[in-house]
Amino acid sequence: MTEPTRHIMILAGEPSGDFHGGALVEALKQLCPGVRITGIGGKTMAGQGADIFFPIDKLSAMGLVQVIRQLGTIKQAFSLVKRRLKTAPPDAVVLIDYPGFNLKIADFIKQHYDIPICYYIAPKVWAWNAKRLDTIAKVTDHVALIFPFEIPIYKAKKIRSTYVGNPLVDEYPQSLPLLGKTNEKKRSGDLVIGLLPGSRSAEIDNLLSVMLDAAGMIAKKYPHLRCLVSSGISQHEERIKQIVSVHPNNDLCQIVTGRPKQIFDRADLLIAASGTVTLEAALNLLPTVIIYKMSGVAYRLARLLVKAKYIGLANLIVGSQVMPELIQDNANAQTICETVLSMLPELKTHQQQLYQVRRRLGLPGAPKRTAGIILNLIHEYETQKSCLTNSGKNG
Repeated sequence: MTEPTRHIMILAGEPSGDFHGGALVEALKQLCPGVRITGIGGKTMAGQGADIFFPIDKLSAMGLVQVIRQLGTIKQAFSLVKRRLKTAPPDAVVLIDYPGFNLKIADFIKQHYDIPICYYIAPKVWAWNAKRLDTIAKVTDHVALIFPFEIPIYKAKKIRSTYVGNPLVDEYPQSLPLLGKTNEKKRSGDLVIGLLPGSRSAEIDNLLSVMLDAAGMIAKKYPHLRCLVSSGISQHEERIKQIVSVHPNNDLCQIVTGRPKQIFDRADLLIAASGTVTLEAALNLLPTVIIYKMSGVAYRLARLLVKAKYIGLANLIVGSQVMPELIQDNANAQTICETVLSMLPELKTHQQQLYQVRRRLGLPGAPKRTAGIILNLIHEYETQKSCLTNSGKNG
């Protein structure tokens, strides 16, 4: 008897979700050749053969004002998913991050369909909005966790979940230079610092000038300083060029477009906006100063809502500040400069501390383990349906 063709719907609403979704599509195709994958995503998922029926570049709004402006587009995407569920119901639905949208879709699916739902890259309930755990418990069949500190949170709520490892470990495999090996970057005698001001326009406006001010102060102690300014998202490149071009310390800087990995390979240390990129830096054993700054109103609101002890993922994973955090008023040029200068003589020690992050995240293979969970869910559902059908006939 021929195995039926599987159909899996993946819903990813942001570029990071598309990136992780692409690796998941690849893993699903390896484990289940012939699988048909549809969904919301971007170029990465499409490049792996997924049929993208709604592109994420219409959805990935940042900030309250942009989200309000895009409510019509979000509603359009929701309607299209509902139509697809009706006309071509999948064997399983996979949610990747984007909780405001995905949890509502999951609730709709559970009310109207008998389709298993797996959440991969779950909402950051450990940081804020822990009430979402109750919704996750109600609308998902399995959660694929990517941080070890999430395990007790989901266990306490008795939500079916598995720690699959972190997909970034696959991006940065263990074949890193040994800690004792001479750093080839130092042969030039220059100090190279990466400046990563974030991927949102508000972050760039709030942080890049402060980073450049700090670089000027550091250059007084290290005259051969070179700064690599990350412009990871093409839509922000002109804004970054503009800020750098009018800054007094622009002669220290080179703008680097594309993935920050290019900077990791050349830098001795990073000054970076809080975000996933700091975890990538940790996996590259690259000492990093995490900074973050927002409006006074937003900061006061965040202090009320955010429950996490740290903002840096590496720090949350280890349970201590292996990456210094300078937030709000502390994210000033003088404090950043002093922090960097205190770290530079001890870079090897900071690298050794970061190795704890890699060790705690475990082995590569998160996308493949998640793919296995999804295919097992489909099998479980089909087995249950078969048993109910047979019991009905026998009855």
